[in-house]
Amino acid sequence: MGSVRVNRYSIVSTEEDGHKVSALGSMNGHSRNGKGHAPRRKHRNRFVKKNGQCNVYFANLSNKSQRYMADIFTTCVDTRWRYMLMIFSAAFLVSWLFFGFLFWCIAFFHGDLNAPAVGGGPSLLKPCIMHVNSFLGAFLFSVETQTTIGYGFRCVTEECPLAIMAVVVQSIVGCVIDSFMIGTIMAKMARPKKRAQTLLFSHHAVISVRDGKLCLMWRVGNLRRSHIVEAHVRAQLIKPYMTEEGEYLPLDQRDLNVGYDVGLDRIFLVSPIIIVHEIDEESPLYGIGKEELETENFEIVVILEGMVEATAMTTQARSSYLASEILWGHRFEPVVFEEKNHYKVDYSRFHKTYEVAGTPCCSARELQESKMTILPSPPPPSAFCYENELALVSQDEDEDDDEVGVALGGSTKEEGGVIQMMDFGSHLDLERLQATLPLDTISYRRESAI
Repeated sequence: MGSVRVNRYSIVSTEEDGHKVSALGSMNGHSRNGKGHAPRRKHRNRFVKKNGQCNVYFANLSNKSQRYMADIFTTCVDTRWRYMLMIFSAAFLVSWLFFGFLFWCIAFFHGDLNAPAVGGGPSLLKPCIMHVNSFLGAFLFSVETQTTIGYGFRCVTEECPLAIMAVVVQSIVGCVIDSFMIGTIMAKMARPKKRAQTLLFSHHAVISVRDGKLCLMWRVGNLRRSHIVEAHVRAQLIKPYMTEEGEYLPLDQRDLNVGYDVGLDRIFLVSPIIIVHEIDEESPLYGIGKEELETENFEIVVILEGMVEATAMTTQARSSYLASEILWGHRFEPVVFEEKNHYKVDYSRFHKTYEVAGTPCCSARELQESKMTILPSPPPPSAFCYENELALVSQDEDEDDDEVGVALGGSTKEEGGVIQMMDFGSHLDLERLQATLPLDTISYRRESAI
């Protein structure tokens, strides 16, 4: 049975909610004296930074130290490397000093530190610890015992059972400290947190038409050759929200459907992939057009999760897009090209976009209400587009004119000359020629075969 989702998006971005938010001092497009003015986007602090760090500060926590010490292992794993090394160095030094002082006290009360017997002869008293005549000697014996160095010069005797017990206790304490330090360092090194540094998000998100519908899109990529197993994406829109009862939620989180119902949220991240959110009736962006986008104050948090292939540990990469970082009427430039024996990914184009003429400026709601058809019919295979132009521009300079003519599928000399002139023209020229220039069905997949 499929899961039922509650439709919470029908109460977002309405005029009534805008007046409610304005009662709390939000920007509503009117000044205090009643004179109208153009709405302006209020500066918004990021909830999630572009590098994935959450911009949240915790204050007034009760019993914070006790709670952190109760989970000391996680606290050490989350601690920075310099602080962790300082903590373990201090733990070793304190244990050495403590047991050194204990051995010095045992030797002192046993009389091992006293002068030789009367008459100047050697002392007949057998010491508890051989060759320990000062605190420095006791400290060295403590270090040798805990680190199992064993120089063979200082040793404990059977004269004092208390000294033997102290050696046993120090050996156990040393093993505990060593195990805790090694386990923490291994857990800290094996964390998949740094793996997220090689998972890339595009600098901007775009809104354009895909398959006849307005869609929000952003691009993700993997910079390593090792794969992310079971990779899947999620997205949430965060913005202030006023409930019907008057409760103000400063960070209301709403899901953006990226194909969860049909499994499109699970991706095979070998090459960069464009994630698509279709702006439909259930989308919180349903009533937002190009003009509304310029004044909106929201943030879209995008999340990529998966297991690291080398360690099978789950990693998560995050980023976010403010409303000002969403480009209306743009598409991403292609980055994957088919070569002779392989596919090439050009990451220099990963963040680049280009403007698409003819993208409607109204919202998806207005398109639905007006029954407008964005694309009357699917474009013919020969329709010239920017991807084709990009493939033509990126052709190798050392190819001669004969190879170009063969790759174009036997087009005439006149048509080939027109296409070569397009490389230096603007997008407006391409749009004019698109309707008048007949092109054969050509596959522009290869970058070097054109």
